[in-house]
Amino acid sequence: QVQAVTSGGGSVQTGGSLRLSCTASGVPFDAYALAWFRQAPGKEREGVASMNIDRDYTDYADSVKGRFTISQDSAKKTVYLEMNGLKPEDTAMYYCAADRARYRCLTVVGGNGNNFDYWGQGTQVTVAS
Repeated sequence: QVQAVTSGGGSVQTGGSLRLSCTASGVPFDAYALAWFRQAPGKEREGVASMNIDRDYTDYADSVKGRFTISQDSAKKTVYLEMNGLKPEDTAMYYCAADRARYRCLTVVGGNGNNFDYWGQGTQVTVAS
């Protein structure tokens, strides 16, 4: 059974930093495109960052570009989201996601993630003004 444990969320002040981690098990990690989505109360889930299966392409929503970085550790089967310069509008539940389709990473920015097959349980990020 595929499992993904997400951690690293918390409460920070504006300008602070957090690193989210999502560790998978029961899945061939290197065969999946990776992504992070977030959902704030009253808003649709939105794509934040993505990485392709070959690990040579990343994409970011305009709202986080230059502040967030997606990375991965194949040996640890872990995908990370490093978040710097956090803003109150970044407050949301953050979810890692993975999908085997080769071009799924191209649908993350501007998408809602409904086409992704595997999800972590999410971790809350709260940024105080």
